[in-house]
Amino acid sequence: MSVANEAALAKGVRPGMALAAAYALAHTLRVKQRDPLSEAEALRALAAWAGQFTPNVTIEDGAGLLLEVSGSLKLFGGIAPILRALRAGMSELGFTAAIAAAVTARAAWWLARSGKETLAQHLDELPAKLAALPIDVLAWPGEALTTLQALGVNTLGEAMALPRDGFARRFGQRLLDQLDQARGRLADPRSYFVPPEQFRSRLELPAAVEQASALLFATRRLLVELGGYLRARTCGVQQFRLRLEHDDAPFTELVFNLVAPGHDEAHLALLARERFDQLVLRAPVYQITLEADTLVALAGASLTLFHDHYSTDTDWNKLVERLRARLGHAAVHGLTIVAEHRPEYAVRRAELTEPRKAPQRAVTSPVDRPLWLLTTPRPLVEVDAKPYLRGPLALVAGPERIESGWWDGHDVRRDYFIAQDIDRSLLWVYRDPAAAGWFLHGLFA
Repeated sequence: MSVANEAALAKGVRPGMALAAAYALAHTLRVKQRDPLSEAEALRALAAWAGQFTPNVTIEDGAGLLLEVSGSLKLFGGIAPILRALRAGMSELGFTAAIAAAVTARAAWWLARSGKETLAQHLDELPAKLAALPIDVLAWPGEALTTLQALGVNTLGEAMALPRDGFARRFGQRLLDQLDQARGRLADPRSYFVPPEQFRSRLELPAAVEQASALLFATRRLLVELGGYLRARTCGVQQFRLRLEHDDAPFTELVFNLVAPGHDEAHLALLARERFDQLVLRAPVYQITLEADTLVALAGASLTLFHDHYSTDTDWNKLVERLRARLGHAAVHGLTIVAEHRPEYAVRRAELTEPRKAPQRAVTSPVDRPLWLLTTPRPLVEVDAKPYLRGPLALVAGPERIESGWWDGHDVRRDYFIAQDIDRSLLWVYRDPAAAGWFLHGLFA
C-alpha cells in the first residue's frame, strides 16, 4: 500500500501510481519504504501517550487507535476539548492524524479512515454519515471488495442495503456483524492496550546533529510522549535519562534528577535545554533515546478555597532543578542541623529530597549562635588582655565553654563571647586556653 502527503497530492501524485509516473509529475519526490516494525513501535508509543485521556485504548488493525472516552467526558468538559487536545498533542509528537468521533467504535474507525473528521454523537446520525463512505474504508479482504464493486456497490450505504441473508451467505457472517456493530445493533468488545511498566522511546534524527542545542526540538517530542505516558498512569518521575547515540564514538548519557516527582514536559524540556547549553558533543548525534525506569505514584493535592501562591513547593523545586541542570547536581544542596556542640560540625550538607523537619537548635545553648561562620577561625590581636579588630572589642555576653570532640581526634576547648566592634556590629569570638589567643569565628550582622 502506498500513500502520499499533501505536497505530493498537490502535484498530482496519487496512491497506487507507478513510481515512474509519480517522478514525472514531481521530480523532487522523496520515496521511503514502509517499516512495519517502526510503525508498530510508534503505534504502541501513541497508545501509551493516549492513555491520559482514557484507560480504554485499542490499537486497531495495526493502523490507528480507538479511544473509548465516554467515561472521560465530564473530566475534560465534553468531546470537543478532548478532540482539540488530541490534535494538539499529535502535532507536538510530529504526527498528522484523521480524527473522528462516533457513538460506536467501528463507526468512528471507518469515519476516521475516510479522512473526514466527523462527529456523530447520536445513534440516529450514524446511518446518514456512514452511508456516504466508500467501501474502501472497510479494510475487508480484497476478494470481498472486488465482488461488491462488481455488483455495483461502491458506498457503505449500498452495502448496508443488500439483503442480509444473501450478504451473509456470500461474504460471511463476520462482515455482516461488522455492519451491525457500526450501527450499534451488536456489541463490539475489544481488548485494551496495556502500557509497559517502564518508559523507553527512541527517535532517529533525519540528519546527524553536531550542536547540542539543536537536539532540543527532538528531545521535546520525546518528553511530550513521556508526559502523556505518566499522566495516563497518574505517576511522575524523579529521574530520567537521555542517551545520545553517535556513529563512531560511545554514546553520551545525560541523567536528570528531580527534587520531587513530576510529569510536566515543559519543565523537563527546560532542564534539558539547560544541560544542552553546557554540553559539547564528542561526535555528531544520529539518534536520541529517552528512558525512565522508576515511576513514582503522585498523591492528590489538597486544595484550598483561596489559592495561596506560597502554599506549595512546586516553584521552589523547579528552581532548584534548573540550577542543578545548569551548575551541576553537586553545586546545589540543602543543609541540616545535627546534634553537635562544636559549631563547625553542627551543620552538614543534606540532599534536598530528604524529609524536611522544622528548624530547631540541635544543642541548647545559653548564648545565641551566628548564622555566618568563618571557614577557618581568624586569629585576633590581643591588647591589654582583650581581643582587638580595628580597635578594642567590647565583650557583651559570655563566656560559653565548649569542650568536646575527644573521641574523634578533633577535640576543642574554647570559651566563646559575643563581642561588639567599633561600628557596633556583633561578632562571635572565642579564647583558646591551649593556644593562649583570641579568634574570630562568626558574624551576627
